[in-house]
Amino acid sequence: MALALAGCGTGDGDGQLRRAEQEVADKREALAAANAELATRVDAACRSSASYVTALDRYGDLINETAPTVGDVKEAGADLADPRSDVTAAAEQVAAAREDVTTAEKELAEATAALASVRAEASLAPAAPPIPSASPSVEAPVAETTVNRVKQAEADFAAAQDGITDQTPLRQASERFNAAAVALEVSWLRLLAEAGCLNEDQQQRAGDYTSAIQNSLAEAGYYQEKVDGIYGPATVAAVQALQKAHDLAETGTVDKATDAALQADLRAKGGAAAEQATAATAAVQQTLKLAGFWTGPVDGTWTAALTEALKSFQSALGVEPTGTVDAATITAVERALQQRPAPPSVAMSASPAKS
Repeated sequence: MALALAGCGTGDGDGQLRRAEQEVADKREALAAANAELATRVDAACRSSASYVTALDRYGDLINETAPTVGDVKEAGADLADPRSDVTAAAEQVAAAREDVTTAEKELAEATAALASVRAEASLAPAAPPIPSASPSVEAPVAETTVNRVKQAEADFAAAQDGITDQTPLRQASERFNAAAVALEVSWLRLLAEAGCLNEDQQQRAGDYTSAIQNSLAEAGYYQEKVDGIYGPATVAAVQALQKAHDLAETGTVDKATDAALQADLRAKGGAAAEQATAATAAVQQTLKLAGFWTGPVDGTWTAALTEALKSFQSALGVEPTGTVDAATITAVERALQQRPAPPSVAMSASPAKS
């Protein structure tokens, strides 16, 4: 009888082990499904957010490239209601999907612990095959501060619009609205970058834009940190200092009024610094023209087209296409000129700030 009871116990133990293993397998599948749903929701949120940013960007054009009336400014933003609604809905769906993933991970962990317990109790049973590891969770980390910045920018945008009346001077109304729109757009771009919604090319362009701003701020005396292409606290503080000096809304983002103020400061410096910057740019243009990479004017004005031409030239030289005249580029140019029977007389020098 004892042997019979022992046999029954062993059979029951095998059954418990199989059930525990099946439970782990089921929970693993549930986690994989939750991760797949989260990935789908994140992708949808990225598309909605990108569309919203595109809609926001049109407002800068409306306010600054046309001649709007105060009434136009007051009404501007009405058509953002639908895309904002889509973004909000998409964000809520992402949040719900993340909760489902968290729940699935917890249930899988509990099932795995239960399986380990059953295996320990049935130590005499044959070793079961290992349970495949759970699918890695989809991560789209967005800092809480970034989310709060977006919420604050949304509130500021609404406040700017509500604060414009028929008595508000047009210039003041335009500046307020544009500043709020640009700040909101920048905050969304940061969120998109953190969420992994921007591709490498978009992130590179954002970095180039920020580097140009940092260079200009440094030349104007507002920025003393390393030019790293990251729109972080130091850049925000420098922009705010510029805005404060010109009695502008201290948003920390470069809207049209802030850019005009920055250019005014750079022009005010004038003298040898301005002449040197113009001469340096002209030298770059002339060198690229001689090399066949620049077809534009040699006018000492740095443009986005000149940056792209310089990148193409750098690629041909076999150096990193940074779009700036760095030491590696100058060395490569000198090497190339030495190999030519009749080298051009124009040499490249350090590029000026691009703004």
